[in-house]
Amino acid sequence: MTDNPAGTGQAAPAPGSSPRLSFEFFPPRTDEGRESLREVTDRLCRLQPAFFSCTYGAGGSTRDGTRETIRQLLGVGLDAAPHLSIGADSKPDIFALLDDYREAGVRRIVALRGDLPSGLGRARFVHNAEALVGWIREHSGRHFHVEVAAYPETHPDAQSPADDLAFFKRKVEAGADSAITQYFYNTHAYLDFVNRCRQTGLALPIIPGIMPITNYDGIVRFSENCGADIPRWMKKHLEALKDDAPGLRAFGIEAVTRLCEELLAAGAPGLHFYTLNRWGATMAICRNLGLPGAGS
Repeated sequence: MTDNPAGTGQAAPAPGSSPRLSFEFFPPRTDEGRESLREVTDRLCRLQPAFFSCTYGAGGSTRDGTRETIRQLLGVGLDAAPHLSIGADSKPDIFALLDDYREAGVRRIVALRGDLPSGLGRARFVHNAEALVGWIREHSGRHFHVEVAAYPETHPDAQSPADDLAFFKRKVEAGADSAITQYFYNTHAYLDFVNRCRQTGLALPIIPGIMPITNYDGIVRFSENCGADIPRWMKKHLEALKDDAPGLRAFGIEAVTRLCEELLAAGAPGLHFYTLNRWGATMAICRNLGLPGAGS
């Protein structure tokens, strides 16, 4: 892959073209949630994303909901990528899911280790994402484009950044096509991670994960749970605005817009938005970026 002058070593979008966009949903649990998600999908379709993805709950807890959401997206002609977490599932269980998704028309899978249900503890993991990617290739060949997770700020379970990178390299070598990162708010963390990947010979596209900010308590809780760092300056602003919903939303949109601008200018090949099944903040950020379909 040709080095980008900004330092990511990735093939940035060609001048005049748009970055690869993708949007992540979780399976709605109610009829109201499903109807709302249809509206969200209709709105975000205007941005012509490469695909929509749908999460897979701890221990496969949303397996049926994930399949239902994926089938709903495929049914209206959209590219849809189910998350598939190995968790505690057996190899035959994973193969059966792969067959089900292939028959439904799925062409892309987001392959993750996933989480076990609360109370079981991390020690109960028998397999990991490297094994899952290998199983996908063993059973389905190259039918699926396989996305894996990356952690610019280091996976919470990793002993060191070097160990985390070594594990990521094994996932890629098992057959991954591209990667989506955990969200972050520090551009340097992403650039450093990508550069370290390139130094080890990994040339796959690494797409930044983007989390819009619209709620103080929510973003602090999410970030603590997944190991994402909120820079002190940003957290202080958010804390000061936590009782001013419009002000916090405006600050969050502006801050995340600047983050996206920096990432795209540095050569990031796309953006993957964690939408939380909402469209407003994501669309506002894309509008600020001047992306086609976002409106004026």
